[in-house]
Amino acid sequence: MVTVGAAPKSLMHKPNEHFPNARGQERAHDMNDFGDMMKQAQKMQAQMQEAQAEIGQMQVQGESGAGLVKVTMNGRHEVSRVEIDPAVLGEEKSVLEDLLAAACNDTVRRVEKAQAEKMQELGGGMLAGLNLPFGKMPF
Repeated sequence: MVTVGAAPKSLMHKPNEHFPNARGQERAHDMNDFGDMMKQAQKMQAQMQEAQAEIGQMQVQGESGAGLVKVTMNGRHEVSRVEIDPAVLGEEKSVLEDLLAAACNDTVRRVEKAQAEKMQELGGGMLAGLNLPFGKMPF
C-alpha cells in the first residue's frame, strides 16, 4: 500500500551517487584530491618560472661558414655577441650577409632545442604530449 505524499521505500534509502553516505566522505575525498591537484599545479608553475629564468640566462652560440661567423644569443633570442673572422672581411658584402644570416638562424635553432630540452627535463616527459611551442616562448 502506498501512502499519498510519501516516497516509496525503495527510493527513500537509495544512496546518491555523488554523496554515498550522510557524512559525505566521498565529497571530502574529492576535495582532498582537488587540493592535491592544486598544490601540484602550483609546484609545476613555480618550476616553470624557474626554468624560464634559467632559459633566459643561458648563452647559446651558433655559426656558419665552418666557424667564420659566430653569433651568441640568450634564451630570450637576444643577440649578445657577433664574431666575424677577419678572413671573411675581404669577401663581397653579400657573402658576409649570407654568412651572418645563416649564423643567426643556426643560433635560433640551437636556442629552441636547448629550451625544449630544458622543458622536457622539467616535465620528465609529462609535457611532451602537450605539444607546446617551447621554442616560441616570449621571454
